[in-house]
Amino acid sequence: MTIAGFDPSAVWTDPEADHLDAPDARYAADGATVECLLRCWVRERAVARPKTDTLTIALPATGLSLSVPVRYWSTAGWHRFGLPHLVGEGPLNAVRLALVLGDEASAASAAAAAAVGPGAAEAGGGAPGDACGDTAIRVADSVTHTERYIAYRREQPEDSPGTTPFLAAEQSLVLGHPMHPTPKSRDRIDPVEDAAWSPELRGAFALHWFAADADLVAQDSALGREAADVLADFAGDLRAPAGTVLVPAHPWQARDLPRRPHLRALLDAGRLRALGPAGAPWHPTSSVRTVYRPDADVMLKLSLGLRITNSRRENLPKELLRGIEVHRLLRSGLERELRSVHPTFDIVRDPAWISVAPPEPYPRADRPAAGMELMLRANAFGPGDSVSCVAALVAERPGIGPSRLAASVYDLATRTGRTHASVAQEWFERYLALVAEPVLWLDRHAGVALEAHHQNTLVLLDGDGLPIGGRFRDNQGYYFRASRSADLARRLPAAGIASDTIVADEIADERLAYYLGFNNLLGLIGAFGAQRLVDERVLLARTRAALAPWAEEPGAARTLLTDPRPRCKANLMTRLHGLDELVGPVATQSVYVHIRNPLADVPA
Repeated sequence: MTIAGFDPSAVWTDPEADHLDAPDARYAADGATVECLLRCWVRERAVARPKTDTLTIALPATGLSLSVPVRYWSTAGWHRFGLPHLVGEGPLNAVRLALVLGDEASAASAAAAAAVGPGAAEAGGGAPGDACGDTAIRVADSVTHTERYIAYRREQPEDSPGTTPFLAAEQSLVLGHPMHPTPKSRDRIDPVEDAAWSPELRGAFALHWFAADADLVAQDSALGREAADVLADFAGDLRAPAGTVLVPAHPWQARDLPRRPHLRALLDAGRLRALGPAGAPWHPTSSVRTVYRPDADVMLKLSLGLRITNSRRENLPKELLRGIEVHRLLRSGLERELRSVHPTFDIVRDPAWISVAPPEPYPRADRPAAGMELMLRANAFGPGDSVSCVAALVAERPGIGPSRLAASVYDLATRTGRTHASVAQEWFERYLALVAEPVLWLDRHAGVALEAHHQNTLVLLDGDGLPIGGRFRDNQGYYFRASRSADLARRLPAAGIASDTIVADEIADERLAYYLGFNNLLGLIGAFGAQRLVDERVLLARTRAALAPWAEEPGAARTLLTDPRPRCKANLMTRLHGLDELVGPVATQSVYVHIRNPLADVPA
């Protein structure tokens, strides 16, 4: 398979150096992506720790094998690898590695299907051939973007004067998710657009505005003002023509909307009018589609049909309903109960939404996105608040310096004369108490489980860089337990019905165990270990101790402490299957596989 612009022999072959420090950003980006692919394969295929510093990965379905130098083996999964070699052929860059792994997955799936019959492919974690080829293309795209971001950050490492701590953190995820095969993949975006629209390049842009006939607009608000009135304040000198409502869109979305037949018809009929860019510029945050202005009371979560990692990031109708529903659920008394137990933890609210849609009953949870759905999110942070998503804290910064987390740990250790391991352990213990335990409390007390992954979890930090509180943000990642649906309905009538948020308890357990346990806590432990801040075994033991009281009853905590092979989301297999994680029933949006559980291996 040939991918335009990619030389299959382009690899950095210095065996001693960390490829993230390669002088050429192209090689640093490729090396980072290679590591992501290998971490995914090792986790999802339960590859055992090697006895030497070289990992041999057998690929029996294709008759191949890989030889991979191990720079650091992480009990929690954040391994550091050197340049992989295809035995008998030579070194592999990220695209060739993706093709090799994809071919193995497809061949294994075909063999399983032939031996067992229909249905074996899914059980075996295989993949259709077309999705494997698409994965390689997405890997190439991710490497290209990552190269651009590394080069830019090396040239301009300092944030602009006046950048708030929140925005600086949101813009700092140069490499992206360390356990995802295509962490910076963004299709149909050129370098000029990338410079304006990407947080990694410190982009900023004006929103594009439309005037929609009032009967086409659906909205809801718990702000005391209609969503449309709040948005009109950001439109600069634009004024809505009589009988219309101003609705903004991301510039990429504004360009794409006329290609959609139902919106093209509205534009042709004059019922929807494109007015162009207006208002002050907004800054993209780490999700790319949510935009921020330090002077605004709200952030805007825009629909964006651009495919980022695995999914097109458009707000689904059920997600609009879910965000404001959670806000009202908290206001019903749950917020007060949460603060009485965990006063420094809260949920960032999504208290209003607006959408343009054809004139029919709207919204319904089963409807796809029309393309002009927008959520208003509370801007909960002041200009001086030291706050960061966990992903930004642990993100490595190639050629710039240690991660933000490592830098703060080393700084405090130097100033106080403590060891960096001691500081790291204190940091983590605070995090367990102030962030992880409130998430468990919400599930146990109210039956509300959160998708608390690193990008959705925010940490408030003191002057020493230590945690003093936490926040959760999302209007997608909520699971209302079916067994608690009556309790939730007493708090808020019909809670979870229209928003399609009620799930079976076993799904809530599985998702909470993955997002809080594997993604969040084990991801953080792995970062501490891979960055040589503290022995992972110390933090694993502390995690077991913190989870133990919550494991007295069935649920995610008990799974994390006792199940040696729980189900875990498989990002590489999800990508190889070509799944969009925001589409379809909750139970089948992603591929889940059984993996080794390091928490079940560590003595309390």
